[in-house]
Amino acid sequence: MRRERTAVHLLFFLCGAAIGTWTARIPAIKHDLGLSDGRLSLALLAIAAGAVAGMTVVGRLVDRYGSARVMIPAALAQGVVLVPPACARNLGVLAGTLLVFGLVHGVLDVSMNANAVQVERASGRPVMSSFHAVFSIGGFAGAAAGGVFAHLSLTPATTFVSVGVVIVLLAVWAARWALRPAPSARAGAGGRPPKGIVFLGVLAFCCLVGEGAAADWSSVYLHEDLGASAGFAAAGYAAFSATMTAGRLAGDRLAARLGAVALVRGCGLLAASGLGVALLGGHPVAGVIGFACFGAGLSCIVPQVFSAAGHRDPAYAGRALARTAAIGYLGFLSGPVLIGAAAELGGLPRALAIPALLAAFVALAATALRARAGEPAA
Repeated sequence: MRRERTAVHLLFFLCGAAIGTWTARIPAIKHDLGLSDGRLSLALLAIAAGAVAGMTVVGRLVDRYGSARVMIPAALAQGVVLVPPACARNLGVLAGTLLVFGLVHGVLDVSMNANAVQVERASGRPVMSSFHAVFSIGGFAGAAAGGVFAHLSLTPATTFVSVGVVIVLLAVWAARWALRPAPSARAGAGGRPPKGIVFLGVLAFCCLVGEGAAADWSSVYLHEDLGASAGFAAAGYAAFSATMTAGRLAGDRLAARLGAVALVRGCGLLAASGLGVALLGGHPVAGVIGFACFGAGLSCIVPQVFSAAGHRDPAYAGRALARTAAIGYLGFLSGPVLIGAAAELGGLPRALAIPALLAAFVALAATALRARAGEPAA
């Protein structure tokens, strides 16, 4: 399965690279169009709306036609739809192009995760965490590439065309090696995803609330509440991201040794206690260490949740993953808003206790990932 795993790695990498590249050039596009923060947020909301829409509709297509027939066209399209936002001349056009970008991203996200589950099943051992680690690496590579183009004073259009070509080439490479299992005979029939999928989505939601909160509020907490300098405050999210990637690189071996339930339970406890250290330590160094532990704890939860959803019933893996991913993604979007609203009422330290409590809840509910009778173990 080496070539098939490589194909999925390529897809996760290019998916992350597209997001990372776009994120790196947001300031330039904001400047070129003369957008305020509020008007820019409307355009960014279009990405989220498109992604959720794509995740919602793609599950049935994956089950009916097979993951490969959906993810390869979506991967090719990801490189193409990256370009139009750089050509937008007003907010309406920018929002429209970003809606399409988000739609393609959502379709690719679910279909490549479905193929990853199939590769994992064929491999006979856990491999899902490594795929999600490569997504993080792709995001870093895309952001770095965007930063280099920005440093060279090249336009966003030049950036997106260059990266888009690379994405298309990676998609063509993945198409040659991708696993193409035949759809199940039951996939085209009516029916619903297996029981327990919504609750798995809730677990993903709890985890992604924490990811969104760390991305938007860790630096603010370290700077404004713990008195760290602006430069040191940025180390909080850097530590979070680094340990999350490292944890995902080690996640498959841990899952094979401990099992999904024990791994998720331990990760949830580590995330909750780590963020607790950041909130109770009262010192910037303790804050950075705490966010590092928080990232390590969250690292393996979503891959194991997605794996459990995809394995619950292979005939409905696409719909199960679509529902789980859509619910989880809502957590990533709503997390920063939820923390901000709670901070207005009781202060940021108390608001950040919410992700810690949600991580503890995931630890308590980890048995939901246990394979049921007749279900192939991941």
